Amino acid sequence: MRQSAEQEAVLAANEAFYRAFARRDLAAMDRLWAESAEVSCLHPGWGPCHGRDAVMESWAGILGNAESPNIRCLRALATIYGDVAVVVCYEAIEQSYLIATNLFVRQAGAWKLVHHQAGPVAAEPPEPETSGGARQSRLH
Repeated sequence: MRQSAEQEAVLAANEAFYRAFARRDLAAMDRLWAESAEVSCLHPGWGPCHGRDAVMESWAGILGNAESPNIRCLRALATIYGDVAVVVCYEAIEQSYLIATNLFVRQAGAWKLVHHQAGPVAAEPPEPETSGGARQSRLH
């Protein structure tokens, strides 16, 4: 199935999120989160973070920790519901995987994060489709 231009834009925003995460770039991470919508985040093993201040404080702690593991996004799929988009993807962290849901809203023509949740998954991600399948998100 071919991705629409809007799905491509959402996947680009999702890739920017994982790029900021991998590079430990707090300023880039801050720019990705919505400012005029309520935001929340559920990091694996943490209690929920509600509100932009709490969410950004959580990211400051994670990105500022030199021992935080490296992360890669795999098999990202975007679904759009008007001005809301959901991306479901795998997160590769060292030798294990998490499953993540990233929720975006369209604000001033740009896709902004309003929710991120990641947690354990029992199986490795499936192999990428070889022809005509959904785009796999990659970090370089």
